[in-house]
Amino acid sequence: MLKEIITPLIFRMIQIQKTYQSRRNLGLWNETNTNAIVELNLSRFQSSRKLACEELTLNIESGETYNLPSVDVIEKELKQAPNLQIIKQRISDIFQILGDFKNRRDPKRSRMEYVSILTKDLCNYYGYNEYLMQKFMNIFPNGGELLEFLEANEQPRPVTLRSNSLKTRRVELAKNLINRGMNVDPAAAWNKVGLIVYDSQVPVGATPEYLAGHYIIQGLSSMLSVMALAPRPEEIILDMCAAPGGKSSHIAALMKNTGVVYANDISMPRCLAIIGNLHRLGVNNSIVSNLDGREFAKIMPQGFDRVLLDAPCSGTGVIWKDGSVKTRRDSQDVQRRHTLQRQLILAALDSVNANSKSGGFIVYSTCSVLVEENEAVVNYALSKRDCKLVPMGLNIGVEGFTKFREYRFHPSLNLTRRYYPHVHNVDGFFVAKLKKLSNAKQVSFAFRMTSYLISTLVI
Repeated sequence: MLKEIITPLIFRMIQIQKTYQSRRNLGLWNETNTNAIVELNLSRFQSSRKLACEELTLNIESGETYNLPSVDVIEKELKQAPNLQIIKQRISDIFQILGDFKNRRDPKRSRMEYVSILTKDLCNYYGYNEYLMQKFMNIFPNGGELLEFLEANEQPRPVTLRSNSLKTRRVELAKNLINRGMNVDPAAAWNKVGLIVYDSQVPVGATPEYLAGHYIIQGLSSMLSVMALAPRPEEIILDMCAAPGGKSSHIAALMKNTGVVYANDISMPRCLAIIGNLHRLGVNNSIVSNLDGREFAKIMPQGFDRVLLDAPCSGTGVIWKDGSVKTRRDSQDVQRRHTLQRQLILAALDSVNANSKSGGFIVYSTCSVLVEENEAVVNYALSKRDCKLVPMGLNIGVEGFTKFREYRFHPSLNLTRRYYPHVHNVDGFFVAKLKKLSNAKQVSFAFRMTSYLISTLVI
């Protein structure tokens, strides 16, 4: 109503302004005319605005309260073919109510009941189980951001390539691919080797340049962990969970094929994929091994300058690739992965040499957004080994959590970085870089004191 009245008046005032300007230029208008017209229209505007506001107030006062269906009704809906339009509208309505709960709630309903029905509707609409949806609702308490994240999980990420500096340069590669009918652009905001493919008239994975090893198809977020590792020539580096070899080949390229890269994976078929990629990309400083990553601390203790641990995870950052994640991940599955990740990160720390002249670093990364697989694992490592978190030199990304619900992490967890599909348009990812301070397994006094102070804080 307010918009319907005000819009014509604004349009009328614009017309008057144009008339005034044209007549003034011809000498047919004076200030007396102007003041009279302006006062008349201002009076009309104020009167109309008052009427519109009164009607708007009346509409609000006489409006019906949103009728929230009971949980039983929702349960019955779940057993039938869902009406997605009704569910979507109800999700929107509940988010609006929760945003102004004091004024818009049904006095007979609690916040918990609203949240319960919202959770069921979100699960029904997007196809998740309640466990995973609740996790996402905790990570993204803002309703708008939660919906953006869920919608982003339904859309594929842009195809990206990493140019292989062992064989070509990004500029030359881009020119060649453009000539073949591929629309590419440098991922300049991310790194010096990435290319974004917008569309292509040829198969991206079957060009002569691809077969010759001039590039590899690799997500931008997965390049970040190698950038954080910052390997140097002549170092001995372990890629603990290396398949399919994209990160190992990136490490070798940064080392200019010097030193040694141990590309390890627990799966033999995946090791074959590593061998194929390393051979195609021209990597000749690598050793491919088929071991449980936890064994390296026993086989080669303090044997590496740097270790990259891209840990096996729930895959909650790449749901667009595997929709089964929505229903297959539960508390037992996440706890099992959390336990394995803690064992692997301790093995990685025990495998790196704190006395290395150029290294002593490990990088921990996952393609998960769950706190249990990210900050909780890194915080555990800080509590078990003499190490510290250090800056990664990555300008892009959201700071990791230092507080999350019942968790209270070490303050240095703000040096870790999170990447979200709805924020950065890349796969969901987490990266942390640790510096090993000594080869002893005891925890530093500074960490013990900080942990004690955090535990005694009154929250």
